[in-house]
Amino acid sequence: MQQIGTVWVNLGRRKQIIVAGAVALVFLGILAMSRIATAPSMSLLYAGLENGAAGDIVRALDQRGVAYEIKGGSIYVPGAQRDELRMTLASEGLPANGNRGYELLDSLSGFGTTSQMFDAAYWRAKEGELARTIVGSPHVSQARVHIANGSANPFQRTVNPTASAYVVPAGAQITGDQAKAIRYLVASAVSGLTPENVAVIDSNGAVIGAQDSAVASDTADDKARQLRERVLRLVEARVGAGNAVVEVSVDTVTESESIRERRFDPESRVAISTDVEERSDSARNQSADVTVASNLPDGDGAGGDESNSTATQTRERVNYEVSETEVEVHRAPGAIKRLTVAVLVNGSRITGADGVETFEPIPQSELDALEELVASAVGFSADRGDVITLKSLDLPAVDPQGTTVVTSIWQRFHLDVMSLVQMAVLAAVSVVLGLFVIRPILTNQTATPALLPATASAAEDTQSVLVGEVAANDSAEFEPLPNPAQAGAAPLPGPQGADAVDRLRSMIGDKQEETVEILRSWLEESEERV
Repeated sequence: MQQIGTVWVNLGRRKQIIVAGAVALVFLGILAMSRIATAPSMSLLYAGLENGAAGDIVRALDQRGVAYEIKGGSIYVPGAQRDELRMTLASEGLPANGNRGYELLDSLSGFGTTSQMFDAAYWRAKEGELARTIVGSPHVSQARVHIANGSANPFQRTVNPTASAYVVPAGAQITGDQAKAIRYLVASAVSGLTPENVAVIDSNGAVIGAQDSAVASDTADDKARQLRERVLRLVEARVGAGNAVVEVSVDTVTESESIRERRFDPESRVAISTDVEERSDSARNQSADVTVASNLPDGDGAGGDESNSTATQTRERVNYEVSETEVEVHRAPGAIKRLTVAVLVNGSRITGADGVETFEPIPQSELDALEELVASAVGFSADRGDVITLKSLDLPAVDPQGTTVVTSIWQRFHLDVMSLVQMAVLAAVSVVLGLFVIRPILTNQTATPALLPATASAAEDTQSVLVGEVAANDSAEFEPLPNPAQAGAAPLPGPQGADAVDRLRSMIGDKQEETVEILRSWLEESEERV
């Protein structure tokens, strides 16, 4: 401690400030490194939340007294508590995704709730439930569903409901098949809604899988993909995975056709009804002469001729129906017009006795058997003009790009890279300050007095002379003594044949500032002694 105090006293004002600042920086660096080392490692809790949901999470963390950090739209918590906090917050319904379902109907009471209010809450709950189901897919991060139901207006019974779904993909873009599944999901949940009346829109504002025709009709590419997967699975079962290439081309009918035919066969008739009408008439005719006797009351005088007539008529009517045949045929687009299948299979490599490796294709008998299997798998039809080509050629082995995935021991430890980088930078700054600032200053102050004992006797003799020179040059500029090496003179002789005063003067010319500081310290010591 006494030596440190002596060195500190011998330092000038400027160097004392530099040493104090360097020591303070080293202390702060060590304190910062210890702070980073003892600080908990922060892990991502939630990211990409809405403002309301993020506020609920922050409020819940404050209530629990958990330390957290907010960086942009992400919330970080200590890594040891992350999984526990996620499960605890999930049990409380956090974070809320903004899509409330049928729990909206629980808040409705019988008093003050009109039918319009109930209908609005019901459709809002329906939209929330559908959005929850869509978000349950690992390919979708956010979803909103809007349903336009026209059944509320009793004067428009022919208006069909429509719907739209807005989805934000979680990573890769939503494919056409996924959009088709979303349309079927929404259409199946709403009565009277058809899949073609549901639009799926992604976050870029583009309609996914837009179709002018019905959703159920498969395109040629879909059919070709299905047939290709079927044939590839069948062939690889024999030749092994990666040893077969299958390509399928499907030519489909693109136009729709409706045929209605009505035929009559006059030769085949059927009696469908018979009407029989029978009519009978009878008449009596009597003729007599007019005399006095015929007018008597007894009537005995009446006499003459009498005739009777009877008529019977029968009519039968039979109704026949001519045989009629009516045929109506609707042909929708998508029917297979022509099918082409190309299959390329790899053979085997055989090493001969001379060590040369040769390629041997699959025998033709085995290729014929595979061709029959492929024809059965794709529904081959010669009348339709289908073609199947199966060849066995050498397929070069291509090594996959990249490196093999291996497990590392560092994966078992959770390391915060940024904290390590900060600690390394602070440690480097502390070492630089200690080695290149403090150590040179202390070394110069301790090494300079060490040179004085070699010339102690001479210094004592010339102390009075140097003090006078320093006092004279203290206010004026210190002029350096000429350097013999620079002036081209001969070097100073060694201590055996040179005067101590001359050697001391040459040292003063080489190190002016250090000499002034030493002499000043001598003067201060002399004053203190007096």
